[in-house]
Amino acid sequence: MAQLAALSGTQVDEYLNARPKYPKLWFKVLAGRTSDHKMAWDVGTGNGQAAIGVAEYYQKVVATDINESQLQRALKHPKVTYRHTPSSMSDDDLVALLGGENSIDLIVAAQALHYLDLNRFYPIAKRVLRKQGGVIAVWVYNDLIVTPKIDSIMKRLVDSTLPFRTPTMSLAFDGYRTIEFPFKDIRMGTRGKPKALDIPHKLSLNGFLGFLKSWQPLVKAKEQGVELLTPSMMIEFKEAWGNDKQVKHVYYKAHMLAGKI
Repeated sequence: MAQLAALSGTQVDEYLNARPKYPKLWFKVLAGRTSDHKMAWDVGTGNGQAAIGVAEYYQKVVATDINESQLQRALKHPKVTYRHTPSSMSDDDLVALLGGENSIDLIVAAQALHYLDLNRFYPIAKRVLRKQGGVIAVWVYNDLIVTPKIDSIMKRLVDSTLPFRTPTMSLAFDGYRTIEFPFKDIRMGTRGKPKALDIPHKLSLNGFLGFLKSWQPLVKAKEQGVELLTPSMMIEFKEAWGNDKQVKHVYYKAHMLAGKI
């Protein structure tokens, strides 16, 4: 399934260094909700992080993405097969690639749902997801908590992105509260009421700045000739960080939706 945007090679590298690891407990809980564990699909896999987590509980994982540069850097795992799925691929070909109708026990979209053409994705998901015992889970993180001083600077930066947010980005900023999700509630976040979760992570100053440089709202603004992460704000972040060699404990604020047919 195609994403609406693709990162450049340099942005991919920064993205990989800064992206948090999803808690193993998430995958354990999701696996406990599916009746079988033969096949999973990670759509918009990116660096493959979610696919690797899913692979601990499923016999086979197909991980797809429109972005070939992401797939070239994806984490390797014997149970995970990475497949490039260009937007030109037909729905029937994609369904066949995934194993056919009623073949997937778990579908995950980690930090990816808002990039998808939902009018196309949801019908495909309903075709391949097992009608009995299949689960789809999607999540997004839209905020980063470091320290009160850093967070206050971050808030100013976030507020400055408002004129440059696409409708796609707005869905992520909104924590998926307004995104369509036509699946039955399994009490792990449902349409209009996503489940709030924290993702613990550790970041150095360089990792933090790398996250910001690869952050899509800032990338979009820069494409329009506006540098939101100004030199003066960079200095503010560095001063607020303190020792630039220090690795800080941070939390990404995440929001999950999960359901079944």
